[in-house]
Amino acid sequence: MKASRIAAVGAVSGIAVLALSAPAFAHVSVQPEGTAAKGGYAVVDFKVPNERDNASTTKLEVSFPADHPLASVMPQPVPGWKAEVTKAKPAKPLESHGKQITEVVTKVTWTADGKGVEPGYFQKFPVSIGALPEDADQLVFKAIQTYSNKEVVRWIEVPQEGQEEPETPAPVLELAAAEDDAHGASGSSDAKADDTEAAARNTAADASSSDSGSGDGSDTTARVLGIVGIVVGAAGVGYGVLAGRRRDSGATA
Repeated sequence: MKASRIAAVGAVSGIAVLALSAPAFAHVSVQPEGTAAKGGYAVVDFKVPNERDNASTTKLEVSFPADHPLASVMPQPVPGWKAEVTKAKPAKPLESHGKQITEVVTKVTWTADGKGVEPGYFQKFPVSIGALPEDADQLVFKAIQTYSNKEVVRWIEVPQEGQEEPETPAPVLELAAAEDDAHGASGSSDAKADDTEAAARNTAADASSSDSGSGDGSDTTARVLGIVGIVVGAAGVGYGVLAGRRRDSGATA
């Protein structure tokens, strides 16, 4: 009986731990597709799980950081959802690639056209963003999730290093170290690849030309050697026949 009671208490405790820890794992989050490098551009996914078993997620609002405004924000179309981008003038003058930035994105709102994110499912909302700040290690995006039963969950608490994760943490994007040329590295690599390919083509052409030029000489030489071989072979055969006749004559005598 004691063993049974201990097992029952352990099972209940385990269920309680899972129930308490579940919300910490099932919150709105943001992750890059690849690398989000400082000073560069990236595609990030806002992942929205449905935490309710009796309602669907029908709306998501993501506020973009005001302390590190982003001039370029382009949401990818998501079937069954309508995206709306809200812009405003930056609090301080901004420049990007030598151009003055007169407006930045402050919020993106996705609204479901149909059922939305149903219970037991999640949805990703991809967004292309940039240029990422060079003087920050992370970006905080505060999000508001609305359900079909009008319930609203505000994912706006900023996680603090060294402290426990808050009950409703805001999505945080970690930035990687800056690349040498975040915007032109790919183009530079492509140029090098083109140069290498061109050099390879030229080398192949030269080799082909060389082979083509020496081909006639090789064929002529081969033909001459072949004829010489035939002549030598015929002479050898004739000599062998003559020698055989001489031996036969000597034996008869």
